[in-house]
Amino acid sequence: MIERHGRARRGIVIGGALALALTAAACSPDAGVTASPTKIVPSSQTPPPTTPASPSTTASPTGVPTTTAAPLTPEPEQPPTADPQPVVADPKPVTAKPSPTVKPAPPAVIILEQGDTGPKVRAFQSRLRQIGWFSGDVSDRYGTKTAAAVRGFQAKRGFPVTGQADERTYDKVIAMTRRPTADELANVKPKPPEPKADPKPAAFSWDVDKRCLTGRVMCISKSTKRLTWVVDGVPQYGFDVRFGSDELPTREGVFSVYLKKVDVISNLYHTPMPYSMFFSGGQAVHYSSNFARLGYTGASHGCVNVRNKPLLIQLYNEARIGDKVVVHW
Repeated sequence: MIERHGRARRGIVIGGALALALTAAACSPDAGVTASPTKIVPSSQTPPPTTPASPSTTASPTGVPTTTAAPLTPEPEQPPTADPQPVVADPKPVTAKPSPTVKPAPPAVIILEQGDTGPKVRAFQSRLRQIGWFSGDVSDRYGTKTAAAVRGFQAKRGFPVTGQADERTYDKVIAMTRRPTADELANVKPKPPEPKADPKPAAFSWDVDKRCLTGRVMCISKSTKRLTWVVDGVPQYGFDVRFGSDELPTREGVFSVYLKKVDVISNLYHTPMPYSMFFSGGQAVHYSSNFARLGYTGASHGCVNVRNKPLLIQLYNEARIGDKVVVHW
């Protein structure tokens, strides 16, 4: 009895529960709505932008409807952007600097040249005559003779050989000479000094060489730097002489005079060689204004230079072709 009564109570309870569940399901406004399936987008694709999904309603196992929020679709990732590069202004174009132009040397200033006339030419010729580059009388005309003297002067010093007295040549001549005297400008010949009386042979000292003791001999000693004119072993007179340099030495030995000439210009050095007595090739005994002015500070080109012009002229007039010349130490 009791067992039946208990089964009846359980049946009432279960029935009430079922009725309640059916009532709740019937009153739900979304009873017929089922949850919409969720679309899964592969990760390799970028999902299109969507509006927020409305929540879907599903029934719970108990029959009570539950609301499930739709999964949020992630926003597409923006690709990283590179850092903005600074704007660099266009560099100014580099233009090559023009190479400096070499200015040509200014033309030489000509002081005097061939064809010029006047007292300045006369003074210039006189100065050239002082240093042995001009011979004869001076004049007011710059002619071929003056041009030749200037060319020789220029060649000797390594200047451009033009024959024109440009500023460089003119200044060099001025520096090497003195102001001409009135007699020099007027071609007045200086009176030669009176030669001293010939010394007695016994009192005359000279550098004796046995090769000078016979005949008519110009006995030239490099030791004493003297030329002695000897006739038959007797010295007549003598004077100072100068010889060539180590590069152009005066030859030594026994020679003879083979040519005499008053006015001579060297073919090699373009220098005047007045009263020349040639004894060995181009070497001669002759007057040198350079030796007269500078003494032994210079040297010849191999010749025997004489500075005592009056005595040299006397010897020139006495010497003959074939007379002996002895150069010794």
